[in-house]
Amino acid sequence: MIVTVTPNPSLDRALDVERLEVGEVNRAHAAHVHPGGKGINVARALARHGLAAVAVVPAGGADGARLVTLLGEHGVPAVPVPVAGDTRTNVTLVEADGVTTKVNAPGPRLSDAEVDALLAAVEDQLTSAPRAVVAAGSLPAGAGDAFFVRLAGLAGRHGVPLVLDTSGAPLTRAVRAGGLSLVKPNEDELAELVGRDLVTVGDVVEAAREVIAQGTTAVLVSLGAHGALLVREDGTWWAGGPPLVPLSTVGAGDSTLAGYLAGTGSCADRLRTAVAWGRAAVLLPGTEVPGPDQLDLDAVRVVETPDPHLALKEL
Repeated sequence: MIVTVTPNPSLDRALDVERLEVGEVNRAHAAHVHPGGKGINVARALARHGLAAVAVVPAGGADGARLVTLLGEHGVPAVPVPVAGDTRTNVTLVEADGVTTKVNAPGPRLSDAEVDALLAAVEDQLTSAPRAVVAAGSLPAGAGDAFFVRLAGLAGRHGVPLVLDTSGAPLTRAVRAGGLSLVKPNEDELAELVGRDLVTVGDVVEAAREVIAQGTTAVLVSLGAHGALLVREDGTWWAGGPPLVPLSTVGAGDSTLAGYLAGTGSCADRLRTAVAWGRAAVLLPGTEVPGPDQLDLDAVRVVETPDPHLALKEL
């Protein structure tokens, strides 16, 4: 069992358009509605492969109720924490050439009591000794930048690994506090975390090692079309594949993380699985997650200790 925590979930509405005309009336030729939020996407991807995952989410209003219903339809048991504000709706516009424009709503402000209730709901799940807790996505107003630090403390007391996928100040606070099993930034988020541009593979590895030095076991860096890097104290691995024409990139990083969690074997094997899941996700509309029959593990190449002087765009 893997427990996912999404502090700021959403209903994700994706509209497929031929080409987005800013300032004009645009007509969509298809629409998709999914339960959204990074932790939820991870849980959906795991469930699609028959792996047990529970989603802990704050839920409020009609959209919150629909979110919980949709999670059940996707095979993900939800642990809803009632909140006074309405669950947000995010809108994604996907053009025919794969260009994606996303507008994320801010989400409801949580009271101190609601934040405490959310953490208590997670702790209830920790008592069943899950394999890992995945905390992912943005934080709603009221949660405070130290929310993930508090969550890491709970996970640590129960001996459960914490995997974190967030950005900005909450990521910085959590990394500095330490005690994380895995963090999964993209290259821009990692650059912001260390305060400098990352141009080469060596730059990314050095930045990831700075994170590890502060108390994180492993760093999985998604590089978009250029694959992904896994950095641990005992090694570095890169994985990628031939160019793809994406249908939608929204949620691909979440599928990558789910693939890593689902993977077995060596670090190289797990990274290969992660990248295969992410590559499959970009070929699907909206925030749909890939199933077992949509993976192409053979298309993914893994390199141990990649050339540090390679520019990221050369991968």
